[in-house]
Amino acid sequence: MLKIDEKAPEFCLPNQDDIEICLRDIKGKWIVLYFYPRDNTPGCTTEACEFSEAVSDFCDLDAIILGVSADSTKKHRNFIEKKELGITLLSDEDTKMMQEYGVWQLKKNYGKEYMGIVRTTFIINPDGIIKALFEKVRVKEHVAKVQAELERLKSLN
Repeated sequence: MLKIDEKAPEFCLPNQDDIEICLRDIKGKWIVLYFYPRDNTPGCTTEACEFSEAVSDFCDLDAIILGVSADSTKKHRNFIEKKELGITLLSDEDTKMMQEYGVWQLKKNYGKEYMGIVRTTFIINPDGIIKALFEKVRVKEHVAKVQAELERLKSLN
């Protein structure tokens, strides 16, 4: 897992509209980068809807929100349309980015072990440095915590 004050690994991934989004192209803004297991599942839907509801608050903080899962761009499009989401979702189908960020880990469920996405959120500053890290996220009140931490970090500048 990456640590606070480390440089965020570069990435280029397609969004829900099959447009490539690269870290180098969005540097200069604060980035809320959150990794989640799957579109249209209860916790992931709650998290995506809450981030969508808070988009204008994050925009006021000069931040963009990017959600990342291993779902296809088509699944992301369907998820966004079905739930009327206002955020950008990136597709990491080969899990390369998730591995680089350390969120692709061994998980256990009902006695079975498998590789999967551990729900994690990073706040990356305009210089591409990780300034906050939320590991093994519990969805309830998570968006408010991320927003409060971003406000705190911006007040230090």
